[in-house]
Amino acid sequence: MSKAFKSRRSILYVPADKPRALEKARGLDADCIILDLEDAVAPEAKALARTAACAAVGDFSPREVIVRINALSSPWGRKDLAAVKAARPDAIALPKLKDAEDVIAARALTDGIALWAMIETPRSVLNAAEIAGAGVAALVLGSNDLLKDMGARHMPDRVNLQAAMSLCVMAARAAGIAVLDGVHNDLNDMDALAVACRQARDFGFDGKTLIHPGQIALCNAAFTPSPEEIAAARRVVEAFAANPQAGVLMLEGRMVERLDLKIAVRTLSRAT
Repeated sequence: MSKAFKSRRSILYVPADKPRALEKARGLDADCIILDLEDAVAPEAKALARTAACAAVGDFSPREVIVRINALSSPWGRKDLAAVKAARPDAIALPKLKDAEDVIAARALTDGIALWAMIETPRSVLNAAEIAGAGVAALVLGSNDLLKDMGARHMPDRVNLQAAMSLCVMAARAAGIAVLDGVHNDLNDMDALAVACRQARDFGFDGKTLIHPGQIALCNAAFTPSPEEIAAARRVVEAFAANPQAGVLMLEGRMVERLDLKIAVRTLSRAT
């Protein structure tokens, strides 16, 4: 399975300076945990969060554990990177990127640890393709920071973010890496979260970043193929297995092509 189709349906941010949150996260059903040293942590708690995150890196196996450090240009970023590199998480998330040069500079300091790139500024959106091609393992849309820098407001249908969403997905797919949607802020409106998850899946995102454990189950369901989708995919795979030389087949009254076979294989990969 390619990097783009690891199970990354639900990616939960956990503030690393909160011991109770860290403890609770050990038993949650999120596919990935991001130990956050950046936005969720006050300046006076940065050092504490750094130490706690490094100590907790091994507590969430077999899930992927990512540490989001502070920007390397910030007062904490270089210390974060040195400490986190020694702790060896599955990946390091880089915030406030501008272009590929930022990624290349970080890669030189990370001793081969995978990097996730936060796309959360107008400049990074416009440079998403070169950032994706600079050796990162995933793009993560940081919608709150992006809206702030755009001078925009949150909209229920996210129409003002849809160009950025598409650019992120296309950049990630061109590079063969994962792409993850931004957070949903309203913790009380689960119907709106369901809509946002479906929208992200329709756009082509592999999963969604989350800010509360109560959002995990709905997100996992949204990014898991339904039984009907799985059954349809299996029928396509079986049809081409029975006709390995065919480029096009008739199946249940419709034409299916080799591209439909690729979609079916991807669906079954997501299902497992």
